[in-house]
Amino acid sequence: MEAFYALATEDYRQLAAARDWAGTFRDLAAGRDRLTLLDVACGSGKFPTALLATPAVAALAGELVVETDLLDPSRFSLDEARGTLAPPFVGAADHECTVQDLVVRPGGWDLVWSTHGLYALAPDEVGPGMARFVEAIAPGGLGVVAQATTASHYLVVDEAFRGSFDPDGVRVPYTSAEQVVAALADLPVTVSEELLTYRTSVALDDRATAEGFLQRCVFDDSVSLEAMEADPVLGGYLASCVEDSRWVFDHAVSLITVRHA
Repeated sequence: MEAFYALATEDYRQLAAARDWAGTFRDLAAGRDRLTLLDVACGSGKFPTALLATPAVAALAGELVVETDLLDPSRFSLDEARGTLAPPFVGAADHECTVQDLVVRPGGWDLVWSTHGLYALAPDEVGPGMARFVEAIAPGGLGVVAQATTASHYLVVDEAFRGSFDPDGVRVPYTSAEQVVAALADLPVTVSEELLTYRTSVALDDRATAEGFLQRCVFDDSVSLEAMEADPVLGGYLASCVEDSRWVFDHAVSLITVRHA
């Protein structure tokens, strides 16, 4: 996991810099001293950590309380994410389930977000998952989804890996931003999108980090970097990423904003 976040931490830095989050929190609080947040597929809490590293959000401590519910099917992830919270984020309830199985509390949450958390939704679960996501947004509240597009490294490497190392088609393709937006189009919401493009990289001679990162990208640590490079499809993709003695990965992430219509 350490190797993965050596590169993937940049995903959350980009999101933290993409909008005025402190202003968003104040707007949603609407003059109150607190607001409620549901972090969907919270993982290990990397996004709140990235926000806390920004002066504007850190300065909210003492001004606002962000009552933070965490949702993840993994108890380990919930515990990890809980340990990262610091003011203005204050831990509230845990929901050990998938988004589609969430029991939405009366009134919902002022802010519902999922940041790089919906890749594992099966194709037939994207619709129900996003319907539950929207249901969780309080009247007048805001939903935010950050998800890689089909042109982004995470989706491209997953497709190449499945084509070569999953010939029987057992693995479920990662959910793309395009699928999320298509599911939202069937719901009574207004949606806006902003495309974030950036790059992450690792030195060619830092093979341990590269291997750990790529294995985590495809959620399979049984395939070595050597095997990936030797494969015509996946190896061809990795070769195309080489620039100036580094593997350079291109990311195109849709920052999707959702409000009730």
